[in-house]
Amino acid sequence: MPIKNKNFTRSLLFIPLVLIVLLSMPIAFAGRNSGTALNLNSTVIPENTATTISKIENGAIALAYDSMHLDELGLSENTFNYAIKGFNYLVQHDRLAKDNIISIVDFSLPSTRKRLFVIDLANYEVLFYSYVSHGVNSGKEYASKFSNIPASYQSSLGFYETKNTYFGENGYSLKLEGLEKGINDNAKRRAIVIHGAAYANESFAKAQGYLGRSWGCPALPEKLHKPIIDKIKNGSCLFIYGANNSYLRNSKIINAC
Repeated sequence: MPIKNKNFTRSLLFIPLVLIVLLSMPIAFAGRNSGTALNLNSTVIPENTATTISKIENGAIALAYDSMHLDELGLSENTFNYAIKGFNYLVQHDRLAKDNIISIVDFSLPSTRKRLFVIDLANYEVLFYSYVSHGVNSGKEYASKFSNIPASYQSSLGFYETKNTYFGENGYSLKLEGLEKGINDNAKRRAIVIHGAAYANESFAKAQGYLGRSWGCPALPEKLHKPIIDKIKNGSCLFIYGANNSYLRNSKIINAC
Protein backbone atom coordinates (compact mmCIF):
# COMPACT_ATOMS: atom_id res chain seq x y z
CA MET A 1 0.00 0.00 0.00
CA PRO A 2 1.41 3.45 -0.85
CA ILE A 3 2.68 5.37 2.15
CA LYS A 4 0.55 8.45 2.67
CA ASN A 5 2.47 10.32 5.40
CA LYS A 6 5.66 11.55 3.72
CA ASN A 7 6.95 13.42 6.78
CA PHE A 8 6.65 10.24 8.89
CA THR A 9 8.38 8.22 6.18
CA ARG A 10 11.27 10.71 5.91
CA SER A 11 11.63 10.56 9.70
CA LEU A 12 11.97 6.78 9.56
CA LEU A 13 14.52 7.06 6.76
CA PHE A 14 16.48 9.63 8.78
CA ILE A 15 16.98 7.27 11.77
CA PRO A 16 19.23 4.77 9.91
CA LEU A 17 21.07 7.73 8.35
CA VAL A 18 21.97 9.02 11.83
CA LEU A 19 23.06 5.53 12.91
CA ILE A 20 25.33 5.30 9.86
CA VAL A 21 26.87 8.65 10.76
CA LEU A 22 27.52 7.66 14.37
CA LEU A 23 28.90 4.21 13.56
CA SER A 24 31.06 5.47 10.72
CA MET A 25 32.64 8.54 12.31
CA PRO A 26 36.19 7.13 12.66
CA ILE A 27 36.09 6.05 9.02
CA ALA A 28 34.62 9.34 7.87
CA PHE A 29 37.29 11.48 9.51
CA ALA A 30 40.20 9.19 8.66
CA GLY A 31 39.24 7.92 5.21
CA ARG A 32 37.36 10.62 3.26
CA ASN A 33 39.37 13.47 1.79
CA SER A 34 36.45 15.31 0.23
CA GLY A 35 35.83 17.52 3.26
CA THR A 36 32.19 16.36 3.58
CA ALA A 37 32.54 14.57 6.92
CA LEU A 38 29.97 15.72 9.46
CA ASN A 39 30.91 18.14 12.23
CA LEU A 40 28.85 16.68 15.07
CA ASN A 41 29.85 19.56 17.34
CA SER A 42 27.51 21.76 15.29
CA THR A 43 24.33 20.46 16.92
CA VAL A 44 22.78 23.84 17.76
CA ILE A 45 19.88 24.47 15.41
CA PRO A 46 20.03 27.98 13.93
CA GLU A 47 17.06 29.91 12.61
CA ASN A 48 17.30 28.21 9.20
CA THR A 49 16.33 24.72 10.32
CA ALA A 50 15.89 23.42 6.76
CA THR A 51 19.51 24.24 5.93
CA THR A 52 20.76 22.32 8.98
CA ILE A 53 18.69 19.26 8.08
CA SER A 54 19.99 19.41 4.51
CA LYS A 55 23.62 19.46 5.68
CA ILE A 56 23.10 16.46 7.96
CA GLU A 57 21.35 14.52 5.20
CA ASN A 58 24.11 15.30 2.70
CA GLY A 59 26.80 14.05 5.06
CA ALA A 60 24.88 10.89 5.83
CA ILE A 61 24.23 10.28 2.14
CA ALA A 62 27.96 10.38 1.45
CA LEU A 63 28.48 7.72 4.11
CA ALA A 64 25.59 5.66 2.70
CA TYR A 65 27.27 5.77 -0.73
CA ASP A 66 30.44 4.36 0.83
CA SER A 67 28.61 1.75 2.92
CA MET A 68 26.95 0.26 -0.19
CA HIS A 69 30.30 0.20 -2.07
CA LEU A 70 28.68 1.90 -5.03
CA ASP A 71 32.04 3.17 -6.24
CA GLU A 72 33.22 -0.42 -6.60
CA LEU A 73 30.12 -1.21 -8.67
CA GLY A 74 30.87 1.72 -10.97
CA LEU A 75 28.27 4.28 -9.90
CA SER A 76 29.97 7.65 -9.46
CA GLU A 77 29.31 9.68 -6.33
CA ASN A 78 28.19 12.65 -8.46
CA THR A 79 25.55 10.54 -10.20
CA PHE A 80 24.34 9.17 -6.87
CA ASN A 81 24.16 12.68 -5.41
CA TYR A 82 22.12 13.95 -8.38
CA ALA A 83 19.76 11.00 -7.97
CA ILE A 84 19.24 11.55 -4.24
CA LYS A 85 18.81 15.30 -4.70
CA GLY A 86 16.02 14.72 -7.21
CA PHE A 87 14.52 11.93 -5.13
CA ASN A 88 14.32 14.24 -2.09
CA TYR A 89 12.69 16.93 -4.22
CA LEU A 90 10.05 14.49 -5.50
CA VAL A 91 9.31 13.16 -2.01
CA GLN A 92 8.94 16.68 -0.64
CA HIS A 93 6.48 17.48 -3.43
CA ASP A 94 4.48 14.26 -2.89
CA ARG A 95 5.26 12.92 -6.35
CA LEU A 96 6.18 9.39 -5.27
CA ALA A 97 3.93 6.72 -3.76
CA LYS A 98 6.98 4.56 -2.93
CA ASP A 99 9.67 6.58 -1.20
CA ASN A 100 11.94 3.77 -0.04
CA ILE A 101 13.22 2.60 -3.45
CA ILE A 102 15.26 4.39 -6.11
CA SER A 103 16.46 3.01 -9.44
CA ILE A 104 19.45 4.68 -11.10
CA VAL A 105 20.52 4.12 -14.70
CA ASP A 106 23.96 5.55 -15.48
CA PHE A 107 24.32 5.98 -19.25
CA SER A 108 27.74 7.58 -18.79
CA LEU A 109 28.96 3.98 -18.49
CA PRO A 110 29.41 1.80 -21.59
CA SER A 111 26.65 -0.67 -22.36
CA THR A 112 29.08 -3.54 -21.72
CA ARG A 113 28.95 -2.59 -18.02
CA LYS A 114 26.13 -3.18 -15.59
CA ARG A 115 24.64 0.28 -15.16
CA LEU A 116 21.26 -0.19 -13.47
CA PHE A 117 21.27 0.09 -9.67
CA VAL A 118 18.07 -0.60 -7.71
CA ILE A 119 18.61 0.61 -4.17
CA ASP A 120 16.63 0.07 -0.97
CA LEU A 121 17.00 3.42 0.80
CA ALA A 122 15.48 2.15 4.04
CA ASN A 123 18.15 -0.51 4.54
CA TYR A 124 20.97 0.85 2.35
CA GLU A 125 21.13 -2.23 0.18
CA VAL A 126 21.66 -2.69 -3.56
CA LEU A 127 18.78 -4.97 -4.54
CA PHE A 128 19.62 -5.34 -8.23
CA TYR A 129 22.70 -4.55 -10.31
CA SER A 130 22.04 -5.21 -13.98
CA TYR A 131 22.66 -4.51 -17.63
CA VAL A 132 20.27 -2.07 -19.30
CA SER A 133 20.00 -0.99 -22.91
CA HIS A 134 19.79 2.47 -24.44
CA GLY A 135 18.09 3.67 -27.62
CA VAL A 136 19.48 2.65 -31.00
CA ASN A 137 19.93 6.27 -32.08
CA SER A 138 21.57 7.29 -28.80
CA GLY A 139 24.84 5.61 -29.70
CA LYS A 140 26.53 2.25 -30.00
CA GLU A 141 28.63 1.29 -26.98
CA TYR A 142 27.97 4.60 -25.24
CA ALA A 143 24.75 6.64 -25.12
CA SER A 144 25.64 10.19 -26.12
CA LYS A 145 22.47 11.51 -27.79
CA PHE A 146 19.16 11.95 -25.99
CA SER A 147 15.73 13.08 -27.10
CA ASN A 148 12.16 13.59 -25.95
CA ILE A 149 10.84 13.56 -29.53
CA PRO A 150 8.56 10.73 -30.72
CA ALA A 151 10.13 8.33 -33.24
CA SER A 152 13.63 9.56 -32.38
CA TYR A 153 14.53 6.09 -31.04
CA GLN A 154 16.77 7.78 -28.51
CA SER A 155 16.81 7.47 -24.74
CA SER A 156 15.53 10.29 -22.52
CA LEU A 157 17.33 11.41 -19.39
CA GLY A 158 15.89 12.58 -16.10
CA PHE A 159 13.48 11.58 -13.37
CA TYR A 160 10.53 9.28 -13.85
CA GLU A 161 7.84 7.77 -11.68
CA THR A 162 7.12 4.10 -12.27
CA LYS A 163 3.48 3.30 -12.95
CA ASN A 164 1.51 0.08 -13.49
CA THR A 165 2.48 -3.10 -15.33
CA TYR A 166 0.95 -4.65 -18.43
CA PHE A 167 1.58 -7.38 -21.01
CA GLY A 168 2.41 -5.95 -24.42
CA GLU A 169 4.48 -6.57 -27.52
CA ASN A 170 7.57 -7.06 -25.35
CA GLY A 171 5.82 -9.18 -22.72
CA TYR A 172 5.65 -8.12 -19.09
CA SER A 173 6.37 -4.38 -19.06
CA LEU A 174 6.30 -1.35 -16.76
CA LYS A 175 4.89 2.03 -17.74
CA LEU A 176 6.86 5.17 -16.91
CA GLU A 177 5.80 8.76 -16.39
CA GLY A 178 8.43 11.34 -17.31
CA LEU A 179 8.48 14.08 -14.67
CA GLU A 180 10.62 16.66 -16.49
CA LYS A 181 8.87 18.91 -18.99
CA GLY A 182 10.66 19.11 -22.32
CA ILE A 183 13.16 16.45 -21.24
CA ASN A 184 11.19 13.21 -20.80
CA ASP A 185 7.52 14.13 -20.48
CA ASN A 186 6.73 12.46 -23.82
CA ALA A 187 7.52 9.04 -22.34
CA LYS A 188 3.90 7.87 -22.48
CA ARG A 189 3.41 9.20 -26.01
CA ARG A 190 6.66 7.50 -27.09
CA ALA A 191 5.72 4.24 -25.32
CA ILE A 192 8.92 4.39 -23.26
CA VAL A 193 8.60 1.49 -20.80
CA ILE A 194 10.78 -0.99 -18.97
CA HIS A 195 10.68 -4.47 -20.50
CA GLY A 196 12.84 -7.52 -21.01
CA ALA A 197 14.85 -8.17 -24.17
CA ALA A 198 16.97 -11.03 -25.49
CA TYR A 199 19.61 -8.52 -26.59
CA ALA A 200 20.06 -6.98 -23.13
CA ASN A 201 22.40 -9.51 -21.55
CA GLU A 202 26.08 -10.14 -20.92
CA SER A 203 26.53 -12.81 -23.62
CA PHE A 204 25.19 -10.47 -26.31
CA ALA A 205 27.49 -7.67 -25.12
CA LYS A 206 30.53 -9.94 -25.16
CA ALA A 207 29.73 -11.26 -28.62
CA GLN A 208 29.03 -7.86 -30.22
CA GLY A 209 31.22 -5.56 -28.15
CA TYR A 210 28.15 -3.58 -27.09
CA LEU A 211 24.71 -4.32 -25.67
CA GLY A 212 21.72 -4.62 -27.96
CA ARG A 213 19.72 -1.43 -28.30
CA SER A 214 16.05 -0.58 -28.02
CA TRP A 215 13.81 2.06 -29.60
CA GLY A 216 14.38 4.24 -26.54
CA CYS A 217 13.23 1.97 -23.72
CA PRO A 218 15.50 0.92 -20.86
CA ALA A 219 15.35 -2.80 -21.67
CA LEU A 220 16.59 -5.37 -19.15
CA PRO A 221 17.83 -8.99 -19.27
CA GLU A 222 14.91 -11.40 -19.66
CA LYS A 223 15.95 -13.34 -16.54
CA LEU A 224 15.79 -10.24 -14.36
CA HIS A 225 13.17 -7.92 -15.81
CA LYS A 226 10.19 -9.43 -13.98
CA PRO A 227 11.63 -9.36 -10.42
CA ILE A 228 13.02 -5.87 -11.02
CA ILE A 229 9.71 -4.59 -12.37
CA ASP A 230 7.81 -6.15 -9.47
CA LYS A 231 10.13 -4.44 -6.98
CA ILE A 232 9.98 -0.94 -8.46
CA LYS A 233 6.45 -0.73 -9.93
CA ASN A 234 3.63 1.52 -8.73
CA GLY A 235 5.20 4.79 -7.75
CA SER A 236 8.96 4.56 -7.20
CA CYS A 237 11.65 6.88 -8.53
CA LEU A 238 13.72 6.11 -11.63
CA PHE A 239 16.62 8.40 -12.51
CA ILE A 240 18.35 8.07 -15.89
CA TYR A 241 21.65 9.92 -16.02
CA GLY A 242 23.96 10.63 -18.93
CA ALA A 243 27.10 12.66 -19.51
CA ASN A 244 25.09 15.57 -20.87
CA ASN A 245 25.68 19.16 -19.77
CA SER A 246 22.48 20.36 -21.41
CA TYR A 247 20.42 18.14 -19.13
CA LEU A 248 22.23 19.33 -16.01
CA ARG A 249 21.65 22.96 -17.03
CA ASN A 250 17.98 22.56 -17.94
CA SER A 251 16.66 20.12 -15.35
CA LYS A 252 14.41 22.06 -12.97
CA ILE A 253 14.56 19.16 -10.53
CA ILE A 254 18.37 19.04 -10.43
CA ASN A 255 18.51 22.84 -10.08
CA ALA A 256 15.63 23.16 -7.63
CA CYS A 257 17.87 24.22 -4.74
